[in-house]
Amino acid sequence: MAKPLTSFICQNCGAVSRRWQGRCDSCGGWNTFAEEHINSGIGAQAGPVARKGRIFELSQLTEPALSRTGRVRTGIAELDRVVGGGFVPGSVLLLGGEPGIGKSTLLIEACAKIASRDLRAVYISGEEALEQIRMRADRLGLSGAPVELAAQTNVEDITATLSRGKRPDLAVIDSIQTMWTGLMESAPGTVGQVRASAQALIRFAKISGAVVILVGHVTKDGQIAGPRVVEHMVDAVISFEGEHGRGFRILRAAKNRFGPTDEIGVFEMTGRGLAEVGNPSALFLSSRDVAAPGTAVFAGMEGTRPLLVEFQALAVPSPLGMPRRAAVGWDGARLAMVLAVLEARAGIRLGQHDVYLNVAGGLRVTEPAADLAAAAALVSSVSGVPLAVQAVFFGEIALSGAVRPVPQSVARLKEAAKLGFAQAFLPQGAAEEGGRVSGLALRSCAHISELAAMVKSGGKEETLAPRGADSGYHAGQDSWKNRR
Repeated sequence: MAKPLTSFICQNCGAVSRRWQGRCDSCGGWNTFAEEHINSGIGAQAGPVARKGRIFELSQLTEPALSRTGRVRTGIAELDRVVGGGFVPGSVLLLGGEPGIGKSTLLIEACAKIASRDLRAVYISGEEALEQIRMRADRLGLSGAPVELAAQTNVEDITATLSRGKRPDLAVIDSIQTMWTGLMESAPGTVGQVRASAQALIRFAKISGAVVILVGHVTKDGQIAGPRVVEHMVDAVISFEGEHGRGFRILRAAKNRFGPTDEIGVFEMTGRGLAEVGNPSALFLSSRDVAAPGTAVFAGMEGTRPLLVEFQALAVPSPLGMPRRAAVGWDGARLAMVLAVLEARAGIRLGQHDVYLNVAGGLRVTEPAADLAAAAALVSSVSGVPLAVQAVFFGEIALSGAVRPVPQSVARLKEAAKLGFAQAFLPQGAAEEGGRVSGLALRSCAHISELAAMVKSGGKEETLAPRGADSGYHAGQDSWKNRR
């Protein structure tokens, strides 16, 4: 009998080694290698009798494609928005999130919504017993929904059961790390088992046309656990984010073959489950401390949805030789760039200050249009002058200090006007585009020095001379001298 072949596979990144190693050379993880047999299954040598290939039918490109009406809508508007208007039949989605964030709650609600429209929805759990699932559904008021349940972990049994009878419109596998297949001899949760189990479920979805959602665990740094190859195999990778101390959750797509990746869905965790938030801007702007310096409202965009969030900045003299720079919800490198431009082009001295920047509500902002709001909050904090309560800011700051236009200015201004804001600080080019939005007084800023002067003067029309490399600026000079 031939000795079975074995290899050691990193459980974080999937790197393969012929011998055990304490530290993975690919990802740097410690004690992540596990021994797996490769005498059968994916990557194994050919057996003594190889299966003869069969001939399959080919389709023509000219055949009509699936229209948008063919998507499976869940009835949860925020979820449908993120996936592109509903699930495409035959697609496979990977949903990740921290333990207890609400993944199972969201999916059982989606199954109940679909099953209530005479569609077949199946929820298969490898972590909970049937009674636990029923208790959660009863707490959410969904005990009357005709959702089919199972507590199974063997992939072959699951695909055989789902293939019997009517094709399921939605099948939820919670979670992929608990599944196992007889093709692999390793334990469930290992790289080989996760990859082989995911491949079997993906093959079932493509052949049957069912929508399959795989729930994935996350690592300590927030990444979906398991081999990265699984993320390339599925059609969409969706993350469910939020903080346990806060009541709202954010659903966003990191990859989506059938829709955009810049849309977000906002939910609020309540005693009756997850509730959709139709107006996220009002949620993120609630409980504002309008009298404190260092707060600015940013008019941003998340996909096609305008979203208003509050930027909070705090600048205090530092007793340290190297002042601290901390950003929560924003890129730290972007913060360092804005600080450098403020000092070099507007004369705002922050080199000896500890600077802290926070996006209120736990939302993470990535678009460059937030530069102007962050700069306004920083200038307000260091000068001690509060910003106008009913003012919003957006615009990208260049290294020269110029404020550059950003796309979708009209949508940002309309959202601000709808929420009762009366003033907007924006790039010069965007002011002409947004002139037709009624109810807003537009204040254009061509250079960052103009914004700094207006903030310090409390909104009066003052300008600062743009500071460049040859401006003659010295550290001992007054950085707030204005030109009338």
